[in-house]
Amino acid sequence: MDSWLGNKKRILVLNREDMISKEDRNAWATYFARQGVKVIFANGQLGMGTMKLGRFAKALGASVNIKRRAKGLLPRPVRAGVVGYPNVGKSSLINRLLKRRMCPAAPRPGVTRELKWVQFGKDLELLDSPGIIPMRISDQSAAVKLAVCDDIGERSYNFVDVAAILVQLLTQLPAAGRDFVNFQLIAYYLWTLILKLFPLPGEKALHNRYKIDADGNCGKIFVHKLALHLFNGDDHQAAFRILSDFRKGKFGWVSLERPPKQHCC
Repeated sequence: MDSWLGNKKRILVLNREDMISKEDRNAWATYFARQGVKVIFANGQLGMGTMKLGRFAKALGASVNIKRRAKGLLPRPVRAGVVGYPNVGKSSLINRLLKRRMCPAAPRPGVTRELKWVQFGKDLELLDSPGIIPMRISDQSAAVKLAVCDDIGERSYNFVDVAAILVQLLTQLPAAGRDFVNFQLIAYYLWTLILKLFPLPGEKALHNRYKIDADGNCGKIFVHKLALHLFNGDDHQAAFRILSDFRKGKFGWVSLERPPKQHCC
């Protein structure tokens, strides 16, 4: 984003805030605050955060026209692009801001296929655009998480492989605020005992949902267990169920990423 936008003014919006836990939301809010980054949490479907976003966008647009007047230029509607990955709710967010359905929106990637300018008040124009995916994603873990969250087309990945990685992520992801690094420093037998006494949230959620114990060392084993349990050994159907359940919040709302650790000087 930094290389695309340069010095242009921007607003960072974290949409679908209802799809992560309150603890995860607070952790990311604290992280961005320490970075000095203005961030707005929103929910395009329900309208949460959109009034604040609208006020902030209009104020930012007005500041651009103040600079134009100082240069002797006439004010004009400021144009702003709404950009992000596919299926993150960009069009829904615009519709909420406008308080009417101007942009097609649906909970799947690829619905928006063309650029569309819409008027937001008299001083601001918003550009609805198709989702953007970098030509080359060097971090493969990021690519897998995009697949897990249904942000790329289903033909782009193998369901069983992605579901298996999701299971491993869930069984190894600590609760927000739980210091995983400190646990790794203790002896292995004590770590194993702690996991038995206090299962990680994702591991417990998987067991509660399917009544099958998760093996954190191999997600494919869990996928195959579920296939035998519910789908006559069909791993693809089992993988589809796991991914679908995660996207619907059946394991509870959880963020697959936590803010980077910040070290004090």
